[in-house]
Amino acid sequence: MTTPFGLAGRTIIVTGAAQGIGRAVASAAVAMGGRVVAVDRQAEAVESLAAELGAEQVLALAGSVTDEGFVAAMVEQAVARFGAVHGLVNNAGVTRPAMIEKMALRDWQTVIDVNLTGVYLCLQAVGRHMVARAKAGEKAPGAIVNIASGAGRRGTIGQVNYAASKAGVYGITMSAAREWARHGIRVNTVNPGGIVETPMTETIRDPKFIDKYLPNIPLGRTAPAEEIAWPICFLLTDAASYITGQSLGVDGGFHMTAG
Repeated sequence: MTTPFGLAGRTIIVTGAAQGIGRAVASAAVAMGGRVVAVDRQAEAVESLAAELGAEQVLALAGSVTDEGFVAAMVEQAVARFGAVHGLVNNAGVTRPAMIEKMALRDWQTVIDVNLTGVYLCLQAVGRHMVARAKAGEKAPGAIVNIASGAGRRGTIGQVNYAASKAGVYGITMSAAREWARHGIRVNTVNPGGIVETPMTETIRDPKFIDKYLPNIPLGRTAPAEEIAWPICFLLTDAASYITGQSLGVDGGFHMTAG
C-alpha cells in the first residue's frame, strides 16, 4: 500500500522561505520527497536554503509577493523548472506594531500589502495554473495552505494592521475553497497561534513577557517552527484529500483558553 502522507513528485511554492516557519516548511517538504520553490525577498538566505537542501530539489527565487509581475513569473519559472505546481504555502508576512491612534498609514499599508494582498496575488496566480490543469483533465491538481493567526479572530493590542490582514486571510481561504472545490483544488488555513520560535516572535519570548503568555498555552511551552511545518505539509498531501475550507490550529491548545 502506498502511503498518502508523502509529497513525492510534487512541487510546492513556499513564500517567506528564508526563515522561521517558511524555512521549516521547505525543509519538511523536501524530506517528504517534494520539490520546493523557495521565495523570499532575502536572496542570499533562500540561495543558502537551496544549497542546504539540494539544488536539484529547490529553486530559489528572490522577490516580493506584493509585486504582481514577480508573482506571475514565480509560477512560470516553477513550471518551467519542475513541470507543474502542486502546492502553495502562503507564509510571507510582516509586522509593524503601533497603537491604533499612533499608527502611520504607511505601516498599515505595508502589512496589508504583504500579509493580505500578497496572499491574494500568490493564491490567484497558482490557482489559475491549477484550474487550467483541472480543465485539462486532472482531478486533483493541487492544494493551498494560507498561514493566518488567532489575531485575525480575536484582535490584538498594538497590531490592528496585522489582525486585519489575518482576518482577511480567513475570508480568502474560505472563498477560494468554495470557488475551486469543483476543480478538486483544496484551500485551508493553518493558525500557528501560541508562541512559535521564529524571529517574528523574539520580543514576546523575552523573559520579561514569556511568563504572561505561557499560562495560556495548555501544553506549557513554546514551539519550534518544525512543529508547525509538519501539519502544514500534511494538508498538502493526499492524506488530507477531503479537507478544504478549514482552519487548523497548531497552537499547543491556546484556542481553548483564548477568551
